[in-house]
Amino acid sequence: MTAPGGTLPTLLPIRDVSLFVEVLGRGHPLVLMHGGPGADHWSMLPFRRLSDQFTLVFYDHRCNGRSEGPPVTSMSWENLTGDADALRQRLGFERWAVLGHSFGGMVAIEYALRYPDSLSHLVLVDAGGDSYWQQQNAPEILAKRGYRPGTVALARRFFNGQIEPKEMVPALMVRFGGAYYRHPRSPRVLLELARERRVKARPEALIFGAGSLLRGWTVMDRLGAIEIPTLVMAGRDDFQFPPEHQAQLAARIPNARLEIIERAGHNAQAERPAEVCRAVRDFIAPDV
Repeated sequence: MTAPGGTLPTLLPIRDVSLFVEVLGRGHPLVLMHGGPGADHWSMLPFRRLSDQFTLVFYDHRCNGRSEGPPVTSMSWENLTGDADALRQRLGFERWAVLGHSFGGMVAIEYALRYPDSLSHLVLVDAGGDSYWQQQNAPEILAKRGYRPGTVALARRFFNGQIEPKEMVPALMVRFGGAYYRHPRSPRVLLELARERRVKARPEALIFGAGSLLRGWTVMDRLGAIEIPTLVMAGRDDFQFPPEHQAQLAARIPNARLEIIERAGHNAQAERPAEVCRAVRDFIAPDV
């Protein structure tokens, strides 16, 4: 099933789930894996400007966003990566470039390790290869940036899946949501952004993902097996996966390219879309 030059916003049966998928553009296929867990592909929309050169595949991971199917306990690395590869086959692509942001970058790394022949390129945006950085180090960075002890404690519980479902949105939109950007945005602006894009939050996916799936997770000792061209990119002020970790990722992936985006935080594609998209074009286009 292909969608050259068109759009496909629909629930698409894939394995034991129905993935919410949208395809648009023309050219070499590029799948975009969103962050979270517990979010949806809205944070990847700045990449739409690449549709003039790539066939873009947006989708919500199983148990995330508007995708439907089995319970949250099915959210394993095996299933997350298996879904992606089954989607690739369903859309008729022999290989595609893979771009993962934040948690989606973790899925992308696992995908590259499990399905190396399915990727032409790997792009990691504000991603991590070890859960330590968000579950332990991120709250410490918030403390150093002057956030109140109560907010730091909430962030620690948040990143370790120890919150109540009702705490997810207030935590992100009010308590420490501004930390995701270099220039903190007011809670009102963040809430308006969420409403405008009709974000579909799934607290149960965050709680299970952070508390179980990511507990003790690391791929740092396996990165040497990634042989496809890789771009590691992140905002200079990312509090979850800071530049020192990005340098570690790039150093352990053979021949990876490292690019730090100035004047950007954890959502570099939202704050510096032109720079981020230009880097993606310059990295993938010469080879396809």
